[in-house]
Amino acid sequence: MGSYVSSFLGGGEAQAATEVSGSPSEPSRVIAFHSSNRWQLHFNSSKQLNKLIVVDFAAAWCGPCKFMEPAINAMASKYTDVDFVKIDVDELSDVAKEFGVQAMPTFLLLKQGKEVERVVGAKKDELEKKILKHREAPKYAA
Repeated sequence: MGSYVSSFLGGGEAQAATEVSGSPSEPSRVIAFHSSNRWQLHFNSSKQLNKLIVVDFAAAWCGPCKFMEPAINAMASKYTDVDFVKIDVDELSDVAKEFGVQAMPTFLLLKQGKEVERVVGAKKDELEKKILKHREAPKYAA
């Protein structure tokens, strides 16, 4: 359904996004954006949904970012009701600046376009607790 919603709302941002693979046999559910415009389309369309988005701001040269990558891939597989996005701060520095990212890794938890939590550093347990706190949708039917 995600690709259907993306193609309907975003007009194809998935074409400019790639998946970050944790293992060659199993594709990752983490979407890496390489275009600010495609990210903006995805971000704007997410404002309409009450779905948690975890944005991983990282850099290729960042050791703690590499340390967190397997954990992020595992969480993305475990929490399929949450969208996981990766943004390279060197590649999309304008997006990192827009969200006030000053250290890597920084994880932003967004819901309906608003930041609900932020984790700075390779704090796997803290990140997972915050994901659990915010992932549940309201108990009533929309």
